[in-house]
Amino acid sequence: MKVKDVVEEKTRSKSIAEPIIENVAKVILGKDYAVRLGVVALMCRGHILVEDVPGVGKTMLAKSLAKSTGCSFSRIQFTPDLLPSDVTGTSIYNQKTGDFEFRPGPIHTQMLLADEINRATPKTQSALLEAMEEQQVTVDGVTHPLPSPFMVIATENPVEYEGTFPLPEAQLDRFLLRIHLGYPTFEQEVAILESQQHGHPFDSLLPASSPELILRLQNETRNIYVDPLVKQYIVKITDATRRHNDIALGASPRASLGLQRAAQAQALLYGRDYVLPDDVKDLVGPVLAHRLVLTAGSRMQGSDSVGIVQSLVEEISVPGARVGSRA
Repeated sequence: MKVKDVVEEKTRSKSIAEPIIENVAKVILGKDYAVRLGVVALMCRGHILVEDVPGVGKTMLAKSLAKSTGCSFSRIQFTPDLLPSDVTGTSIYNQKTGDFEFRPGPIHTQMLLADEINRATPKTQSALLEAMEEQQVTVDGVTHPLPSPFMVIATENPVEYEGTFPLPEAQLDRFLLRIHLGYPTFEQEVAILESQQHGHPFDSLLPASSPELILRLQNETRNIYVDPLVKQYIVKITDATRRHNDIALGASPRASLGLQRAAQAQALLYGRDYVLPDDVKDLVGPVLAHRLVLTAGSRMQGSDSVGIVQSLVEEISVPGARVGSRA
């Protein structure tokens, strides 16, 4: 492909992604970084875990992202009595035909909101594992493919622990990114009041893309060039998490792949056909922090995985940087 054609392709891809970000930002005010991370996850076929206190827009972020992309949307309110079949679907006997018929569950959609996922039992939480990894569900020995694109957006409240079941490491590792919205600033909260005085911006939101364009964007993301030195940089970071004294369980190879894919998506968002080390540095926290298990001593000292990851990145030399220079 000629250089001119490559540039034009990247420009077209950026023109697909940017309107989605701008559209969602009309509803989620002042949280451009979180919105951009959501689109990054979508571009590289990833899933996101939105962890924050109630009322900051977790559910609305998922709904706005689905509406902006033109994707089908389903919401599951996770509760302790929710069963795996309530998520995946079940086979029901048809007396007229004498056969069992499969009734699809709400997971058979393009964009799934798993609201308060940590309120369901581990057995029900695990019903999402196959879907998130292989984009399919197996019910009564029969495999059912899920539509494309497919994305799980799960939310949880980090404050309330009573009646919750912490997500196991295998489940957390399936989420490409963890996003925090946080409270708005004073000015942002005033703007929220003004924007919702006569109605909610979501009600007038129109699609800014289509599932077909999203699939094209996902394919283009995979073609973004990653230099061997950048790949080594990614592995150095994840490997360092496995050797750190304050970390009991480090990042897996799946985390390395996720960091590379996310960096490819960010590069494409910025109109580049190659990944920079800065793309990796920007995404290390959202991609790696939720996958790490800290030691008991580290937790007692008040350490957190985000801070540890950032300190690790500062200690690892950036490809192309001269010795003694700051990256």
